Amino acid sequence: MSAFDIRKVGGRIGAEVLGVDLSTDLTESVFSQIHEAFLQHKVLFFRDQDITDEAQLAFAGRFGPLTQKHPMMRTVDGAPQVIPVDGEDQRANHWHTDISFTAAPSLGTTLRAMVLPPYGGDTLVANAAAGYKDLPAELREIADRLWAVHTNHAEQPRLDTERGAEVRKAFLAKRFEAAHPVVRVHPESGEPSLFLGGFAQRLVGMDLRESRPIIDVLQNYVRRPENTARWTWRPGDVLIFDNRNTQHYAVNDYDGHQRVLHRVSITGDVPVGLDGKSGYTILEGE
Repeated sequence: MSAFDIRKVGGRIGAEVLGVDLSTDLTESVFSQIHEAFLQHKVLFFRDQDITDEAQLAFAGRFGPLTQKHPMMRTVDGAPQVIPVDGEDQRANHWHTDISFTAAPSLGTTLRAMVLPPYGGDTLVANAAAGYKDLPAELREIADRLWAVHTNHAEQPRLDTERGAEVRKAFLAKRFEAAHPVVRVHPESGEPSLFLGGFAQRLVGMDLRESRPIIDVLQNYVRRPENTARWTWRPGDVLIFDNRNTQHYAVNDYDGHQRVLHRVSITGDVPVGLDGKSGYTILEGE
């Protein structure tokens, strides 16, 4: 019997964990239950946490090795594994999976509220496994055979600010490309999901014009409202989502107000398709 509660926030994705203090050293039993919930619900939300960067790093590190410094993003001074997700730098108001343009995208991402706007700035997370299940059989057969080229040059929203221009320039200074199966098999649960998002620029063997309509059709199944969870941030909130079968979207509706989250990511593995073939690098920082 657990000493805490896990309550679903949506029928297909998301759960809130109540009664867990992330500033403490979680027992193996407690963490095992949290990890099981993470695999089942794909994104977990924790309210009323009073933790430091160190505690966030320790919590994320229970899921796997932490990702080292991001190849393009600025990090917190003295903490190269902590990225300040700052609305003055960029606003990721597009569906994406973190660094899917690399050979081994993140396993998962933790976010912690630091500075919040008086309104807006919610985070949406979509269940890409549910999107795959929703596909008609005929479309699923096509998706099963497709591969997509992911690149950091595919989609990068613009901000009309000096800092935004600097961050965008740094993000695009080098080109990363990786090819991944459109249907990815989760390495722990074995569940298939649509592995796409905003960084998926084109399909292997097709040009941009041919690729876009097909990608858009598949994406529409992932981001159906019933396949998403929407989180309204409060001070002390922490979340963690599974990058292997989700996409997320930061809603840009907080005008000129400040919004800062601290992000810590967990190192992932190379995506594998239904046929057992692994993703691969095309370009790495060229």
